[in-house]
Amino acid sequence: MKVQGQLLRPLREAASGDAVVVIDQRLLPHRLAFETLATPQAVHHAIREMVVRGAPLIGATAAYGLALALRADASDGAVEAQAEWLKGARPTAVNLAWALDRMARHLRALPVAARAAAAWALAGVIAEEDVEVNRRIGEHGLPLLRDIAARRGVGPGRPLNVLTHCNAGWLATVDWGTATSPLYQAHEAGLPLHVWVDETRPRNQGASLTAWELGQAGVPHTLVADNAGGHLMQHGQVDLVIVGCDRVTARGDVCNKIGTYLKALAAHDNGVPFFVAMPTSTLDLAVADGLAEIPIEERRGREVTHLAGRTEAGEVVEVAIAPPGTQAANPAFDVTPARLVSALLTERGVVPADESALRALMADAA
Repeated sequence: MKVQGQLLRPLREAASGDAVVVIDQRLLPHRLAFETLATPQAVHHAIREMVVRGAPLIGATAAYGLALALRADASDGAVEAQAEWLKGARPTAVNLAWALDRMARHLRALPVAARAAAAWALAGVIAEEDVEVNRRIGEHGLPLLRDIAARRGVGPGRPLNVLTHCNAGWLATVDWGTATSPLYQAHEAGLPLHVWVDETRPRNQGASLTAWELGQAGVPHTLVADNAGGHLMQHGQVDLVIVGCDRVTARGDVCNKIGTYLKALAAHDNGVPFFVAMPTSTLDLAVADGLAEIPIEERRGREVTHLAGRTEAGEVVEVAIAPPGTQAANPAFDVTPARLVSALLTERGVVPADESALRALMADAA
């Protein structure tokens, strides 16, 4: 995608060929800065501390982290140990384990001497595949948007109103984004479009990231408080909801950023289609019951009790918004039951959120 007219990705290989360069997403939208990750420790830290975030981007970055680790030791034991260590950086998004398991399977079949170079090459393949996967999600989602637009009378003065939650944009992937890919493609195709952007407390990734990248792309959008979504739906101001996901179970339950479940409930109550953009790498067929089986990351309470922002003088500061000593709980994700999901948008087509359809999808792919 573009920033100030220039093509940019949140993850790229360094020119030296021995590191990767990422956008430090903690600093957006106030400052666009890059961090070079030259060691597996740097990659682990970047994932854990959310320098990089978003399920697909985490997976691709972790693949490079394993490749960097194997330059020192590419033995069987090192492959397994480093992969397991990197998996521990964040527990909920399944793309992290998916990418590392794929790397390990491939590398175990190779001579030790060939593994370091092969790991770097495969990490590059995983990154480029992510770009194509997300492009195709948008390609399959665009007809849905056009169909809803036709039924809702979209035209001059009446855009298609889409609500999204958190950031499932190109910043969360290697390019295009998942939930935003249909939106970017619709915008490029000339479909009148307006996006309601949830602020997404506590880390404000909607306000800081989604609003920033939609603005860079020239997509009309309006920032709203998380709790405004239901009100907008009740008054007919939302035509559809599109969100991303961090893990989808075999029966179609969707784990995504905290607050997604509430949007799905409001959409269901108001007859608003609720779509989930799902790369098949995010599907976890080993998990059936999302509520019982998906580990939900509990992050630091300080993310809830404090807020960062830019002053009128241009200084970025963190301020307390709760009384000193206040205890805060901070579950980072929730689970939306399959019954509330209108459809899953994948790189292989649009499928219902049910087990038979998902297993058939993966069987066809295999």
